[in-house]
Amino acid sequence: MTKKRRRRGKPAPGGLPHYQQLLDGTDWASLATVCGTGESLPAALTHLLDPDPAVRADAANYALGEVTHQNTIYEATLPVALYVAAILNQPDITADDFALDTAAPSRRPTLVRLLAWLGDTAYDADDECVAIGERHYGERFLHEYKEMRAFRDLRPTIFSAVQPLLGHESADAREAALVAAIPLAEHPLLAEHRGELVEHARRLLATSVDRHNRDRVLDALKAWGHDTSDLENTADVAARERHARLRAEHASRGGEWASRYSEDPPF
Repeated sequence: MTKKRRRRGKPAPGGLPHYQQLLDGTDWASLATVCGTGESLPAALTHLLDPDPAVRADAANYALGEVTHQNTIYEATLPVALYVAAILNQPDITADDFALDTAAPSRRPTLVRLLAWLGDTAYDADDECVAIGERHYGERFLHEYKEMRAFRDLRPTIFSAVQPLLGHESADAREAALVAAIPLAEHPLLAEHRGELVEHARRLLATSVDRHNRDRVLDALKAWGHDTSDLENTADVAARERHARLRAEHASRGGEWASRYSEDPPF
């Protein structure tokens, strides 16, 4: 009689498999990554739950780097995204580096890093990206880009793991959760959650000085039909004007993809 592997930690949020089930039940070697296949990913993903923050940081650098390049969704991106979502509520991740002494060398908490990656990946599969792809490659763009289509289908499941972190005690984690939740909430099944995100967005804009996060939040509010004039500060206005100039310059040189992405179009 064989013993079942003991599963540690909290259960995954609704709709998400347990992280160990994802790790054991995925044929990683068959999935494409940036430079090959994902046979080495299980070891790195396991280390994301290591008690040592430095080990977690190294694991995140490797695992996320294997499935992140030129705004592309790879086959292995999908189970990695589900695994990352499934571990967001685990004790070593939620406590993370936030309890470290402030005199210690600065290190981006693993939770913030994972949320930022989920958000960046969701932006790489958002509605604007699809619209640009369809204009350049035809109406079958999303049908033929099965990895992006599959990720878009997973957005409600991933959102279920991100949403509880909107109330995290750390402002950095709250902001990262909000920025990740915004592109996920484009899914039609998540429309009812946008009102909640608007309230979080207003709170972020009242307190945060992070340029990237403010830009993401302001763009979302405008896309959802909200007037942001009373929420913008002088730095926001200057950044918006500067971005508009750069976007126009990039578009004149390389078209729409250049105005949206820093590297090549996805695929």
